Amino acid sequence: MLLAGLGALATGAAAQDPAPPPFQAHLAQLLEPLEVSSTGFSGAGATTLSEAVAGSRYVLIGESHLSREIPLFTTGVCRLMAPAGLTAMAIETGPEAARVVDSLMRSADREARMDAFARRHPDGVAFYNGSDEVRTAGDCAAAAGPDFALWGLDQEFLGASGHLLEQMLASNPGPVARAALTGLAEQDQAATVAARASGSPVDLFLLSASQDALDQAAAAIAQDGGEPVRSLFGLLTESRAIYQASQSRQGDPNGRRARLMKRTLAAHLSDHPGARVLMKFGAWHGYKSLNPLDQRDLGAYVAERAEGEGVTALHVIVLGAAGAEAGYNGVGRPRAVHAFDVLTDEDPDWRKDVTLARAPDVAPDAWMLIDLRRLRAEGLASLPTEWRQLALGYDIAILAPTFTASSVLGVEADAP
Repeated sequence: MLLAGLGALATGAAAQDPAPPPFQAHLAQLLEPLEVSSTGFSGAGATTLSEAVAGSRYVLIGESHLSREIPLFTTGVCRLMAPAGLTAMAIETGPEAARVVDSLMRSADREARMDAFARRHPDGVAFYNGSDEVRTAGDCAAAAGPDFALWGLDQEFLGASGHLLEQMLASNPGPVARAALTGLAEQDQAATVAARASGSPVDLFLLSASQDALDQAAAAIAQDGGEPVRSLFGLLTESRAIYQASQSRQGDPNGRRARLMKRTLAAHLSDHPGARVLMKFGAWHGYKSLNPLDQRDLGAYVAERAEGEGVTALHVIVLGAAGAEAGYNGVGRPRAVHAFDVLTDEDPDWRKDVTLARAPDVAPDAWMLIDLRRLRAEGLASLPTEWRQLALGYDIAILAPTFTASSVLGVEADAP
């Protein structure tokens, strides 16, 4: 009877224990408002972000592209890093495209110069052919000092061949290589005219050039092109191979691209021991774990390298909850813009959870910061799948309440 009574008491006590709070309630306790403006960061989230950035040698921002808000956020992070030293910003564009942006980012007329370049070479630069990104590059350079540089880690963009061929011809190749390169440059100019008219990137030289013409040029360059020309021609052919693999859905283009970015970053870090680097790439590239494509991309390489060096890499994902998104719309065309709202999406999405958990008394223009390191410390087994993947891939998640689409330079507003 005594044992039965004790059992009854225990059962009653258990029945009175409060049920574990749902994840939504726990998430509401983790949210930290973050004010983002041209003067920097403020709010509770600013302390978390500032302390995390201060303790990191590598800071990687995983973004959704072509908004006006993330360049503003990136400028704020640059200014946090600069006082303790900021060597470079690694960006999702090709090495030669990054050199173009680097060459103009400190100029008062940098947007006009980028506009002129983009008109001469449509689609010659990925992402950094827009006013917001060019402004951010200049602001970061101003904060970090004269030795700050941009490092382009990606393949060159679809319309980069004309600029690459110009650089090859300016590198003093021998007569055999010069003749071959001049022929390719003429083909490139004709292809650019056709692509402007059609809007199709398939008409650009990088994709439309015949393999025989490129093979013949490669043989001429091997004869008397010289090392600078061979290197530039290698950029052209590697970029072409990645796009062709993507177009045909064969040959693992995403993996090949990730390996290229890792090799290029490794070369820069070898040349700059102890470099402190800000990196800004699409969100899937930034995962410190396997990304949603089940690949170890640039973020995984950075995380492992930092551990091997005994330093810290901070991975921050920044996305938007609603507003307008921009996208590619064709050669020489303004960007396509469409509205979005995560609350209308039926699929599970961490952004929706944050939006719903947001306190009603928080300012409507406040961003929300979630320290995913706290979630990892608490254990991930009970988390929803999308949150478990997010917490394995990133250290901090930040959600902007509204995105506005960025515009592109070098195009006519009334392009067809």
